[in-house]
Amino acid sequence: MFAIALGDDGAELRPLEVWRAPEFLAHMDRARDLVDPWIPFAAGATDLTSARALLQRYADKQAADTGRLYGIWLDGTLVGGVLFRIFDAAAGNCEVGCWLEPAGQGRGLITRAMRPLIDWAVDERGMHRVEWDASAANTRSIAVAKRLGMTREAVLRENYLYRGTRHDSEIWSVLAPEWRARRG
Repeated sequence: MFAIALGDDGAELRPLEVWRAPEFLAHMDRARDLVDPWIPFAAGATDLTSARALLQRYADKQAADTGRLYGIWLDGTLVGGVLFRIFDAAAGNCEVGCWLEPAGQGRGLITRAMRPLIDWAVDERGMHRVEWDASAANTRSIAVAKRLGMTREAVLRENYLYRGTRHDSEIWSVLAPEWRARRG
């Protein structure tokens, strides 16, 4: 459908659609150990049926204008993704998220993929607030929020129960005027 180049290293941002379920499942199998400690995304795609269902949920969210899902390809291989987990156009608020497999680490792919995502949300859709919610222990995720110029607003103590363990969450955000000013 479309691809957005994320630099000159063969990285691209593309829609992650239901028909890509086999490719998505193979990617989740490679990413599972890195992603699973932080979010249930990888746990939600353990076979072709569940991978297809996860992608269909995001296709339905896109059709309802409440979320979107994009993959990051590096030299033709799906290595990660970014998403609008929550997208509330009426309120002007959205929450972005991400994941990445080991082969994509250390290249700035998430930061590079987030920029056009946030540009689109702010410039095309009129979002006023873009939020980032991460486990306080997920230092890589928090580093991306910082690189994007987001402001840490809160630590929600032990608010997130995942696999029997309570985690603190950090809430980061950027407002549309701040995003535009940082872009220059």
